[in-house]
Amino acid sequence: MPQLIAALLVVLFALSPAYGDFDSLQLVLTWPASFCHVNDCVRLAPKNFTIHGLWPDKEGTMLQQCKPKPDYVNFKDKMFNDLDKNWIQLKYDKDYGRNKQPLWVYQYLKHGSCCQKMYNQNTYFSLALRLKDRFDLLRTLEMHKIFPGSSYTFQEIFDAVKTATQMDPDLKCTKGAPELYEIGICFTPKADAPTPCRPSNTCTKTGKILFR
Repeated sequence: MPQLIAALLVVLFALSPAYGDFDSLQLVLTWPASFCHVNDCVRLAPKNFTIHGLWPDKEGTMLQQCKPKPDYVNFKDKMFNDLDKNWIQLKYDKDYGRNKQPLWVYQYLKHGSCCQKMYNQNTYFSLALRLKDRFDLLRTLEMHKIFPGSSYTFQEIFDAVKTATQMDPDLKCTKGAPELYEIGICFTPKADAPTPCRPSNTCTKTGKILFR
C-alpha cells in the first residue's frame, strides 16, 4: 500500500501544472516612461520597450513559483551586457544590478521556474532576448502614426501591434488614468509560433489611452 501511494504521488507530481506544465509563453515588454512614472527609477529610462519577463501560462492561468525551486547563477560578461541592454533593471544602479541581479533573479524564480523542464536558466533568458529581437514595437507603432506623448484608442494601438505579432497581443495599462504600460506577445511552449494572448482587460476600450 505505501508503495502504491508513493507511486501515485510521483504521478501527481509529474502531472501537476504547478510543477512546470504550461501551454503558452508570454513575452511581456514594458514601456519605460510609464514604468518610471509610477516607480522610482535609478537608471536612465531607454526610449524603447524593455523586457519585463517571459511568463508561462496554463489554460489561462499564469504559473508562478513552481517547484523544485531552481538555482540562479549570476550572469557575467556578454550575457550580462545583453540583458542589461534589453532587460534593464531600472530600479537599481548598474553596479548593484551587476552584483545582485535582483530583477532577473525574481523573474526566474517566479516565472522561469514554471518552464524549467524545457528551459534552464541560460536558455530561458536567451529565449527571451531572441523573442524580443523579433519585434520593434516602437517602430511598428510609429509606422501607424502612434507616437509617445499622445493618446490613442485601445483599438488603434491593438491593431497596430497586431500587424507585427500576427496574433492578438495583450495590452496592459496602469490603474486609474489609462496609460499604456506593457504589451504582451504570446507563443507556443517551444516558441516556434505566435499564439493569441488572453486579454488582461486592464485598458479602457472606450476612451483614450496615453502612450507616455
